[in-house]
Amino acid sequence: MRVAERPGILRTVAAFLAHSGDSWFWWLGLAILWWLGDDFWKPWALIVLVSIVVLAVIVLAVKFTIRRRRPEGEWGNFYRKSDPHSFPSGHAARAILIAVLAVGLGPGWLALLLCFWAPLVCLARVAMGVHYLSDILAGAVLGLVAGVIALAVR
Repeated sequence: MRVAERPGILRTVAAFLAHSGDSWFWWLGLAILWWLGDDFWKPWALIVLVSIVVLAVIVLAVKFTIRRRRPEGEWGNFYRKSDPHSFPSGHAARAILIAVLAVGLGPGWLALLLCFWAPLVCLARVAMGVHYLSDILAGAVLGLVAGVIALAVR
């Protein structure tokens, strides 16, 4: 499943998908959406942004408790240096959280798009060699639970 060391279109797509779940990308996008959005998008962006931040704190607490090293590899040096721990995957947790929130908050077209995107981000993190499958599964469960809780308390 790993494609990080194999040049080609599959590696390029996997690298793009692996990066598309980066927190800074979502923070920036949601801040712009809140700033420029209308009465529907402003609260939507705020709920998703706050949920991402709370989830990040939980994921980091688990990572620094368990301290599982990332798989060996060359790709993703930024991730390896800034966060050497792989369990659970923050990208998987964030992607699933965002998809769950889109399903609960709408619109339908965005929920469909994000439900397709989220598992691809998860698989791409394994394919690029920065996570084990168990990291992704744990992150996905955290994201799912966090999304359900966020929808219940909003």
